[in-house]
Amino acid sequence: MTTIVANMGGVTGPELAQTFNAASADFERVTPLVWGPAAQALVCELRIAPGERVLDVCSGTGASALAAAMAVGPVGGVHAIDIAGDLLAVAQQSASGRGLRNVTFEEADITDWRGPNGAYDALACSYGVFFLPEMDAACARLVEFVRPGGRIGVTVWRRGALEDYVRIFGETLKRFMDTDGPPRRSPWEDNIVRIDEPASISEWLRELGLVEPQAVVFPNYVPLTEKFAWDFVRGSGMRGALLGFRAETVEQIRSAFLTELRRRDLTTVDASTIVATAARAR
Repeated sequence: MTTIVANMGGVTGPELAQTFNAASADFERVTPLVWGPAAQALVCELRIAPGERVLDVCSGTGASALAAAMAVGPVGGVHAIDIAGDLLAVAQQSASGRGLRNVTFEEADITDWRGPNGAYDALACSYGVFFLPEMDAACARLVEFVRPGGRIGVTVWRRGALEDYVRIFGETLKRFMDTDGPPRRSPWEDNIVRIDEPASISEWLRELGLVEPQAVVFPNYVPLTEKFAWDFVRGSGMRGALLGFRAETVEQIRSAFLTELRRRDLTTVDASTIVATAARAR
């Protein structure tokens, strides 16, 4: 699968934070059509109940954290963590606007965050596990924060999702790059292809020592308006591919990309997602 972070190369954690901080103003424009619906599906599949404590990691602008906060109610609580502080600022503003007082936000690298083991009833991670270096080890560590019998849930892109859209963006971008080589391979591409089908992600959850894995496909076909086509670039990991360009060049890329989408008659983005859950053994 061509990933959403194609053409970003081998970025580090701080550079990843820079990418998503740069996207913070645009990230929420994508939420109603992509991040929000998937977050609601994740909270539903996790069967989050009133009064529970939820750890939400790779939280972004808080789509799944806010959905979880509404599910646990005023006597429950959600702790949301992300490496990109600007995204969390948007999440905090959204929480305040909704009157939610049961969710806290922390800027931290989840791979070395120190939290209380076994303190949470559920762990949620929406479109984030594949960004983690040493994904298996990092996720095994995250499981330790969940109580025995608690639930773990993740969302990932389904195999084939975004493929045509991201391919056209990558081909357009290459015309503006100072290289004749192939697109740089994302360091997360190997992670994604291991867990982008229901069977493979279920097996991966078992390999983490979890039990009762379930994986469902959440279909989501988004009409490709010009507004959404560019909002999705600017409000996602693809934003990182634009950081090295001057503003006038970015505008040229935008125009060329939209022209190419029209030329190829691409009218829909397949944003279909796998929602996978499992339980920590008792």
